[in-house]
Amino acid sequence: QVQLVESGGGLVQAGGSLRLSCAADGRSFSWPTMGWFRQAPGKERDFVALISRSSFSTSYADSVKGRFTISRDNAKNTVYLQMNSLKPEDTAVYYCAASRNYYTNLGRETKNYDSWGQGTQVTVSS
Repeated sequence: QVQLVESGGGLVQAGGSLRLSCAADGRSFSWPTMGWFRQAPGKERDFVALISRSSFSTSYADSVKGRFTISRDNAKNTVYLQMNSLKPEDTAVYYCAASRNYYTNLGRETKNYDSWGQGTQVTVSS
């Protein structure tokens, strides 16, 4: 069973920072693409960022570009999402995902991911 476990969510004031972590078992971490998505109440699950296995390729949603940074530590089987300058509209449940395929633009679609974590809540107060 492939497992992804997110952590690091919480309550933060607008302008603050959080770092999310996604711990993966070895099998899923070898997959070519890891991504972060988020889902606010009553809304669809939206793409946030992705990173390739080598970290050579990264991609971000326009709404987070310049504020969020995705990275990975292959030795620790962990993907991170550093979130700075947080806004109330960043409030959502954040999910980590893994894909067996290498994607760039297509990695923005939830259907292209094969394994998902349970999510971690991020709440940004104004």
